[in-house]
Amino acid sequence: MPKPEQLRIPRGQRIAIFGATSEIGEHVARLLAPGNTLVLAGRRVEALQTTAAELRAAGADDVEVVFFEATDTAAQRDLIAQIESGGPIDIALAMFGVLGDQAAAERDGEEVYRVLHTDFTAQAVLLTELARAMEPRDRGTIVAFSSIAGARVRRPNYVYGSAKAGLDGFCQGMQDALAPTGLRLLVVRPGFVIGRMTEGMSPAPMSSTPETVARATVAAISSDATDVWIPRKLGVLARILPLVPRWLWRRAPR
Repeated sequence: MPKPEQLRIPRGQRIAIFGATSEIGEHVARLLAPGNTLVLAGRRVEALQTTAAELRAAGADDVEVVFFEATDTAAQRDLIAQIESGGPIDIALAMFGVLGDQAAAERDGEEVYRVLHTDFTAQAVLLTELARAMEPRDRGTIVAFSSIAGARVRRPNYVYGSAKAGLDGFCQGMQDALAPTGLRLLVVRPGFVIGRMTEGMSPAPMSSTPETVARATVAAISSDATDVWIPRKLGVLARILPLVPRWLWRRAPR
């Protein structure tokens, strides 16, 4: 994995990070700050203002902060228009999401709705609205975050896993739709990430950290990649998972 000083950071770009208070989002913002204009979108505006000051000191040309409620899908088009009133978006990253409470979801449809709406519907709508705004320029990069959890849904986290499986399928279709254009949809698929979202959980094999995912994401943005697994060997595992017999798969741990 490239070290921060080894990354080829794009310059002169207007970069919008939706869900910028996430751990990975914060690390991506720090890596992309030098020489770029960043738009940090999230619910915790005060925290984003603090991050913005740090990014300006780190060499960002400018940093803007906007309120973003990911689950309010009806507001996404207007928010993108608001951001683009200050200049066209060159790179956009959808970095929000919830892990959810699997046990609660098995008893309460509201928890199922919360997870599926946040991790699939809100993501799909945002990606669609971003493509609508950016595609006419025939350039740019949109980054979506899927997960190994979507490669084959498992009993211990099937609500979250099904949301990621749906999102992954949506992204693959969108990639095909955008293939004739100059707009790229980059899909990042990490495994278990040790951080705030998974605090208290035992790390799974081939785990990574927010810093590792951020570096791999920035490296992929700077390349012509359309898909990246973190770590890379997860891509091989994802091809094997569908071959595991159902009776054995039901016993899979988290």
